Amino acid sequence: MPWDIYIIECNDGKLYTGITNNLKRRIKEHQRGNGCKFTKGRIPVKLRYSQRVDSRSEALKGEARIKALPRLKKIKLIK
Repeated sequence: MPWDIYIIECNDGKLYTGITNNLKRRIKEHQRGNGCKFTKGRIPVKLRYSQRVDSRSEALKGEARIKALPRLKKIKLIK
């Protein structure tokens, strides 16, 4: 089953990285304030980056790599 690694930008400019097996549903959850504690008070959010991978394991590894990047490198990745 394919998974997506994604980065969303919150209304205050902060970036959030996550994984999901249903990107459309997950973004809607974030928009409603049901996605996670971090984004709950920072809506609306905008999808800035997504990458499809083949497995949850790959998604978790990719998420960890992205989360370890400094903000400027995340911004470069988005562009």
